[in-house]
Amino acid sequence: MLKVKAGDLDKMGLLFERYHRPLFGFLYHTTGQVAHSEDLVQTVFYRMLKYRHTFSGEGEFRTWMFHLARNVVNDAAKKNNKVQYEADITQMSERTISTPSADVQLETKQESEVLHQALAKLNPEHREVLILSRFQELSYQEIAEILKTSEGNIKVKVHRAMKELKEIFLKETN
Repeated sequence: MLKVKAGDLDKMGLLFERYHRPLFGFLYHTTGQVAHSEDLVQTVFYRMLKYRHTFSGEGEFRTWMFHLARNVVNDAAKKNNKVQYEADITQMSERTISTPSADVQLETKQESEVLHQALAKLNPEHREVLILSRFQELSYQEIAEILKTSEGNIKVKVHRAMKELKEIFLKETN
């Protein structure tokens, strides 16, 4: 990114190749919408170019990128006057691990659907920290930098989010 900042815009293609999938994963898990997430990925890369002067190189590039992505999601939500999470359960369940037993496959598919429904019911702040920590596998320190808070605060938020997700999941399965 430092080379892009210095004017070598051809390096943006390399950044896209390396980071568009994790970025799409974050956006998809945040919005639950494939097409919308693809559009948001493009918006994030556009903003990387537009705001390349703000990248200092002191922190990790991924942290800066996810911070921009978070802003893009928030801006899109403001534009639409609401945050939507509409996961396509059939697409998500198709990604489950297949097993030889049809019973096990069905049970796994059903649990996956319930889990994604529970994730959709989380408040957006809890969903966001779970997506960053569990799906994107960012460290608590990286998440703290993205959300402009302390690492301890992130640990508390993740703990509370997991507790809330577990409660919702258990209610859905009963």
